[in-house]
Amino acid sequence: MKIDRWRGLFLAGLAAGFLWAGPAGAAPDPSVERDRASRDLPTLDEHATVSDYLTYGALNNPGLEAAFYRWQAALEKIPQARSLPDPRVSYSYFIREVETRVGPQRQKFGFYQRFPWFGKLQLRRDVAAEAANAERERYQGEKLRLFYRVKDAYYEYYYLARSIAVTEESVDLLRQIEAVARVRYEAGAVSFADVVRAEVERSKLEDRLRSQQDLRGALSARLNAVLGRTSAEILPWPAEMPDAVQVASDAELREWVSRRNPELRALDFAIERERAAANLAAKSLLPDFTLGVEVIDTEEAMNPGVVDSGKDPVMAMLTVDLPLWYRKHRAEKREADARVQAALRSRSDHENALMADLRLALYRFRDGERRVELYGRELIPRATESLGVTKQAYAAGKADFQDLVEAQRTLLEFGLSYERALVDRAVRLAELEMLAGEDAPGVGQPSGEQTTGPSR
Repeated sequence: MKIDRWRGLFLAGLAAGFLWAGPAGAAPDPSVERDRASRDLPTLDEHATVSDYLTYGALNNPGLEAAFYRWQAALEKIPQARSLPDPRVSYSYFIREVETRVGPQRQKFGFYQRFPWFGKLQLRRDVAAEAANAERERYQGEKLRLFYRVKDAYYEYYYLARSIAVTEESVDLLRQIEAVARVRYEAGAVSFADVVRAEVERSKLEDRLRSQQDLRGALSARLNAVLGRTSAEILPWPAEMPDAVQVASDAELREWVSRRNPELRALDFAIERERAAANLAAKSLLPDFTLGVEVIDTEEAMNPGVVDSGKDPVMAMLTVDLPLWYRKHRAEKREADARVQAALRSRSDHENALMADLRLALYRFRDGERRVELYGRELIPRATESLGVTKQAYAAGKADFQDLVEAQRTLLEFGLSYERALVDRAVRLAELEMLAGEDAPGVGQPSGEQTTGPSR
């Protein structure tokens, strides 16, 4: 009977602690279990698109996984912060029995639960929740940075493929020029020096082509690393580049970055966390208290007929933590207030830096658009026409060989500059998406125009 009574008191104490704290609730799982073995990764063959590469990176990049698990770990701190401290159970054995009128006392049992002052648990929960929200935004920011890195590596790989193709076309063109020079030399129209110069130009360009081809392994390894692939397999050449796009106005992009950039949103939640911590520090001057119950095991009295013989004394206890060290607690509050101000200033400084990055990215994006238009619609068609005219004039003996070589060099450089402008524009668009968010309105939307490139 005594054991049943002590068990009832123990369970009553646990119930009181649960009612004080309220249900902590399970932290929501932000994603399904991401087991590597069960992922359906897209196939990266010659038909793979940029979206396939982005999906592959999102599912397989270990850096993004690390950010995800940091977020998950922060979520698990919420129920910990909302819960009461673990209760304490004590047991005392009397080495020498205490003789009383109702019988000797042999042992004592105690149960104690500490309760923070009203509101402290909720504030601790708020601190943990805001920290988890900040980690969620950092995870989103890490995902956007990963997408930018994948696109940057993908487009640079694409540029290498196009530069090799353009250079190969120029090599073929120089072979044709060399053949024309040989025909004219055999006809006695020009000296052998023209043939030699044609061979030298072709050899120089073939060396440039071999250097470009050797670079493929390094750029493929870079793209594999971003995707989280440890394989040394050479990836196939990229299959696509984005079409002509349009972006929102500068004012709209600045407003979107200010509201939706994950890094700034993480700092917003960090500010709220510091404010909740400051409110919690203000409550450090309020006492915490501990409630307890103690039961002393008492045997039957030696003398028969004693009233309350063997009755166990039950005692209720209250312990109060006195926050007497005023200076310490006031310093704690000032520290928390200073952290709030530091978080506010960090947010302002980071926003200024992002706005500067946005302006530079917009300039480079529009500069890339201008160069795409310039080379694709004007310079390359004119250089192609000029080369054709010069080639005919040389065959007819009306142009110098050096003019022909210069026309060929100009077309080659214009072709490479056009491909470079396409890639620069695409990379800068990816940077704008990273700054403003990939779902930002007006970023990366098709303009309805087709990019006009060189006819080859």
